Amino acid sequence: MKKTLAMAALALAVSFGSTSCKKKVSDAELQTQATTVVTSTPTASVEVKDGTAHLSGTFADEASRDSMIASLKAIPGIKDVMDMSTIEAPVVVETASAVDPAVQQKVTDAVKDFPSVNVEVVNGELTLTGNVSSAQARQIKMSVDALKPGKVNYNYTVK
Repeated sequence: MKKTLAMAALALAVSFGSTSCKKKVSDAELQTQATTVVTSTPTASVEVKDGTAHLSGTFADEASRDSMIASLKAIPGIKDVMDMSTIEAPVVVETASAVDPAVQQKVTDAVKDFPSVNVEVVNGELTLTGNVSSAQARQIKMSVDALKPGKVNYNYTVK
């Protein structure tokens, strides 16, 4: 009986000893592994604290961010991934004219005394074309600038 009790105590001690000797991965080691994973996305970064990876930065789309999170979670020792990243906003290409029709009409009225000058919208900007003298060019510029229409391209030919 004493022999059985001693064996049980020894087995219990060995089992406790083996579970407490399990090597814990340090945050520094996890940081190194996580940084290696994140380097594939230069606009992202990661910081590991208490076994949790904190992901920040910007990703092109949801799929690339989700893939990065999955890669971080696959690192042995990472308990969780806190996502603090953002997705880049898509670039919106304006198809409508950037020039207000009322502003275009005011500029057209300002140059009505110069029949050779045309007012049109080119690539979303107000553009003046035609043939004018240098005195007319100064007068047109002063008249149009007084309206404060924004960006104006003076593409007329001065003779």
